[in-house]
Amino acid sequence: MSSLIPNSVDQTVVITGAGSERGIGRATALRLASDGYAIAVLDLDGAAARRTVEVIAAEHGVKTFSAKVDVADGASVAAAVAAIEASDLPAVSGLVNNAGITSPTRFLDIELDEWERIFRVNVTGTFIVTKAFLPGMIERGYGRIVNLSSVSAQRGGGVFGGTHYSAAKAAILGLTRALAREIGHHGVVINSVAPGFIGTDITAGKLTNEQRAAIVAEIPVARGGETSDVANLIAYLAGPEVGYVTGATFDVNGGSHIH
Repeated sequence: MSSLIPNSVDQTVVITGAGSERGIGRATALRLASDGYAIAVLDLDGAAARRTVEVIAAEHGVKTFSAKVDVADGASVAAAVAAIEASDLPAVSGLVNNAGITSPTRFLDIELDEWERIFRVNVTGTFIVTKAFLPGMIERGYGRIVNLSSVSAQRGGGVFGGTHYSAAKAAILGLTRALAREIGHHGVVINSVAPGFIGTDITAGKLTNEQRAAIVAEIPVARGGETSDVANLIAYLAGPEVGYVTGATFDVNGGSHIH
């Protein structure tokens, strides 16, 4: 195992679900690109993924890659891995498992297919993508993996997420902690981020002014979160300074849930 920490210009960070213009994934991609990392964006919306890397290339001039990928489909992910490895991007040293879906359906109204769909994208997708990129990190003796959970997993529900979403995001925390024990000796660390109320496309146009004011009134810092609040933390967790931090959960919720 190598103990050498590569320079950011010699590293690629893969980010799933980074196509949305007002999403945490795109904000994270831009933040990491500003540090010099090459960026690979995988998204179910291939056109949106391409737009993200076009913005990145124009603003930061780093190498980029985009692909239409279903994170819950092993063949789709494998094809993306092969394409990245065949490209001129440097080796993948970082992975941000950001892709996810939510639903506000109440428990007694959740049908089995909806339950399985929420778990398939949020949990199985994280498993498939991580398993695809982890061997390369282990081989090189260096890696940073960041999984997106949610305050909903910690407090039991959120603004939009139903019980199936809370359960899926809680599974992400368990996966992160257990995998941290397995892979730490390979120079690979893995951590979770649990955002609270963040201004993304998920909430855009879905809250009245009164509803938004009521949510913010319960937040100690007296504002909703921005995607940059989450992206800045992810950028730290994807960097070289966290070699002795693994299996941890980092809250980004303005104090709305303190435990």
